[in-house]
Order: sequence, then C-alpha cells, then structure tokens
Amino acid sequence: MHSIGKEGFPPSKTEMRRADEDAEQPVLDLQMTYDQLSERNVLEAYHDAQRSFEVAMTLFAAGHLSLDERCLAEEYYFGICTRIQAMTRQMEEVPEELRGLDSMLADTYFCNFSLFQSLPDSWAVKQLFPVMPIHRLTERPTRHAVLADITCDSDGKVDRFVDHRDVRKTLPLHQFQGEPYYLAAFLVGAYQEILGDLHNLFGDTHAVHVDLSADGQLAIKTVVKGESVSEVLDYVQYQEHDLTHKLESAVEAAVRNELIDDRQAGEFVKFYRQALHGYTYLASHE
Repeated sequence: MHSIGKEGFPPSKTEMRRADEDAEQPVLDLQMTYDQLSERNVLEAYHDAQRSFEVAMTLFAAGHLSLDERCLAEEYYFGICTRIQAMTRQMEEVPEELRGLDSMLADTYFCNFSLFQSLPDSWAVKQLFPVMPIHRLTERPTRHAVLADITCDSDGKVDRFVDHRDVRKTLPLHQFQGEPYYLAAFLVGAYQEILGDLHNLFGDTHAVHVDLSADGQLAIKTVVKGESVSEVLDYVQYQEHDLTHKLESAVEAAVRNELIDDRQAGEFVKFYRQALHGYTYLASHE
C-alpha cells in the first residue's frame, strides 16, 4: 500500500498570534503557559494547559467564547503540547501523564487500500500485523502516525502496532512530502484474503510474491494483478456488456438531441470502458 495524503498538526509556530487584552481568562492563561514553558516546569505547564483548555471549550459551548478565541485557545494548547512532546524526547524518564502525547498528536496517513478487504482481523479481533515503510530506509522517521484507508468508514484505520515490549499506539514514519510513500503489512497470508469481503466494492489488491535467497538477495517470483472494476461489479450482478449498452444508448440519445457531438460521444464511451477495466483502487501513474 502507499500513502496518498496526510492529516496532522502543523509544526509549532515560531511566533504565535497574541490574544487581545480583553480576551477570556482561559485564553490568556494558555498564552501565559506557552510563554513560560520550559524544561523545568514541563509537567506543571501541561496540567495548567489542560485545565485552561477544558474551561475554554466549556465557555465556547455555552456561547461565552467567540470562534476566534476558540481557534486561538486551540493554537496555544496544541502548541504547548507539541513543544512538550519535543522536550520528552530528551528525557531519560518520561512522566506517565506525558506518555500519551505521541498518540494525541499523531498524524493520520491516508493509504490506498481497504482495511476490511486486506486486513480484516486488524479491525475484528485487534490482530497485530507488522507494518513498516519499505523505502527511504536511510532516513530516520520523525513523525508519529496512525494509518487510515480510503473507504468511507471511520473504523478503517490501523492504530495499534508491534513494538519490542508492548503495543504501540503510533507508528514512526517519515515526513510526508506529497509523493507516494510506500508501506508494507507483513504476515497477512491467505487467511486474511479469505476473510476479506468486497467492502465498498474494493476488490483484491495487487499482490507480489517475493523470495529471499540464501545469500540475502530478494527476487520477485510472481506479480498477481488485483481485480478490475468490471470483475467486482460482476460479483454483485452488474455485467459489463449491460452497463456499456445502457451508456451507449444514453450517449446516442444525447447526440440526437444535440447535447454532445460525435467526438465527445466517442471519448465518453472510451473513458467509461477504460474505467471498467481499471483497478478498483487509486491507480499509480508512476
């Protein structure tokens, strides 16, 4: 699978927007906590920020805090948390209250796959599958992330990962740069293939069989193409010839009514046929 996008918190700003002098007290308190944050008061600052942010959200819900002040409160709160997160990486022993920051501030990497089709046990029985990037391996990962698929379900995500001793809530990944970022899930096997259904009409993904020789060399033995749109639609009783015939009839009617010309009609039918023969996932053009 490859990541096609990312959602997360922006980097901490070097200069924060200042609150007005007459702003509500919790906003001013968050600003002061941000300004006074240091390694010496990191735990106290975190507790103060939590209390002030909770009061700010309560005031907003009651209509006593403006939308602009809520935005400012969020900027300061998550700015404080981001700075504290950076400080914890220099600590020999991280206080228990701060161990959840990586999970709270985790990025979401959107991946070109369906969890329910390819890793159903990850969702159903919380099975852990080793997941890791398979390129940019000479770079140190700097982001904490969870994975989300491209289906419409909020459950289509992976947020539990293999660790040396325990279960991690985030996966160390490289900074997303707007280009396909490749990840692999291991130990999936035929059992997940059998359990996987046609969730949201996503078919089987492409599969590659790789062998490891005795001298450590990798060799691609087999490439199995994933299913096309027409193959998946056929499973639910929509045949390609019927769909194409209906479209051609509609296009011919549009030409007779002078809504489109012959060239546009031909392009429309050609595009439709290509789409039916295409991959059910987002195709890579690399």
